[in-house]
Amino acid sequence: MEEKIKELTLLLLYLTSWKEQELPEEMRRSWKGYPFDILNQLTEEDLLRGSTRSKSVYLTKQGVKEAELLVEKYLQNTEERK
Repeated sequence: MEEKIKELTLLLLYLTSWKEQELPEEMRRSWKGYPFDILNQLTEEDLLRGSTRSKSVYLTKQGVKEAELLVEKYLQNTEERK
Protein backbone atom coordinates (compact mmCIF):
# COMPACT_ATOMS: atom_id res chain seq x y z
CA MET A 1 0.00 0.00 0.00
CA GLU A 2 2.83 2.40 0.84
CA GLU A 3 4.29 1.94 -2.65
CA LYS A 4 0.98 2.93 -4.23
CA ILE A 5 0.77 6.00 -2.00
CA LYS A 6 4.27 6.98 -3.09
CA GLU A 7 3.38 6.44 -6.77
CA LEU A 8 0.16 8.41 -6.50
CA THR A 9 1.91 11.25 -4.68
CA LEU A 10 4.49 11.50 -7.46
CA LEU A 11 1.68 11.37 -10.01
CA LEU A 12 -0.21 14.18 -8.27
CA LEU A 13 2.95 16.26 -7.98
CA TYR A 14 3.48 15.85 -11.72
CA LEU A 15 -0.14 16.54 -12.69
CA THR A 16 -0.23 19.72 -10.60
CA SER A 17 3.23 20.90 -11.63
CA TRP A 18 4.10 23.85 -13.80
CA LYS A 19 7.04 24.60 -16.06
CA GLU A 20 9.38 27.23 -14.70
CA GLN A 21 10.12 29.95 -17.23
CA GLU A 22 13.35 31.88 -17.71
CA LEU A 23 15.65 28.97 -16.82
CA PRO A 24 18.34 27.48 -19.06
CA GLU A 25 16.52 24.14 -19.10
CA GLU A 26 12.97 23.03 -18.49
CA MET A 27 12.08 22.46 -14.85
CA ARG A 28 8.76 21.30 -13.41
CA ARG A 29 7.83 22.59 -9.95
CA SER A 30 4.97 21.64 -7.68
CA TRP A 31 3.67 22.66 -4.27
CA LYS A 32 4.64 20.18 -1.61
CA GLY A 33 1.35 19.81 0.21
CA TYR A 34 1.81 16.08 0.78
CA PRO A 35 3.08 14.02 3.73
CA PHE A 36 6.72 14.82 4.38
CA ASP A 37 7.69 11.18 4.88
CA ILE A 38 6.55 10.39 1.32
CA LEU A 39 8.25 13.51 -0.06
CA ASN A 40 11.44 12.50 1.75
CA GLN A 41 11.31 9.03 0.21
CA LEU A 42 10.86 10.51 -3.27
CA THR A 43 13.78 12.85 -2.60
CA GLU A 44 15.98 9.96 -1.45
CA GLU A 45 15.16 8.18 -4.71
CA ASP A 46 16.24 11.36 -6.57
CA LEU A 47 12.80 11.88 -8.10
CA LEU A 48 12.35 15.23 -6.33
CA ARG A 49 14.61 17.99 -5.13
CA GLY A 50 14.08 21.09 -3.08
CA SER A 51 14.93 22.93 0.08
CA THR A 52 13.22 21.99 3.31
CA ARG A 53 12.40 25.68 3.74
CA SER A 54 10.73 26.16 0.36
CA LYS A 55 7.05 25.52 -0.22
CA SER A 56 7.65 23.79 -3.53
CA VAL A 57 9.81 21.02 -4.97
CA TYR A 58 10.96 20.29 -8.46
CA LEU A 59 10.85 17.01 -10.27
CA THR A 60 14.16 15.69 -11.53
CA LYS A 61 14.40 14.36 -15.09
CA GLN A 62 14.06 10.85 -13.67
CA GLY A 63 11.07 12.01 -11.62
CA VAL A 64 9.35 13.34 -14.74
CA LYS A 65 10.05 10.08 -16.61
CA GLU A 66 8.69 8.02 -13.72
CA ALA A 67 5.61 10.25 -13.44
CA GLU A 68 4.92 9.91 -17.16
CA LEU A 69 4.98 6.13 -16.76
CA LEU A 70 2.54 6.47 -13.87
CA VAL A 71 0.21 8.55 -16.07
CA GLU A 72 0.08 5.60 -18.45
CA LYS A 73 -0.33 3.11 -15.61
CA TYR A 74 -3.13 4.88 -13.74
CA LEU A 75 -4.82 7.17 -16.24
CA GLN A 76 -4.70 5.24 -19.48
CA ASN A 77 -7.23 2.77 -18.07
CA THR A 78 -9.69 5.57 -17.34
CA GLU A 79 -9.52 6.75 -20.97
CA GLU A 80 -10.28 3.24 -22.21
CA ARG A 81 -13.42 3.05 -20.03
CA LYS A 82 -15.01 6.16 -21.60
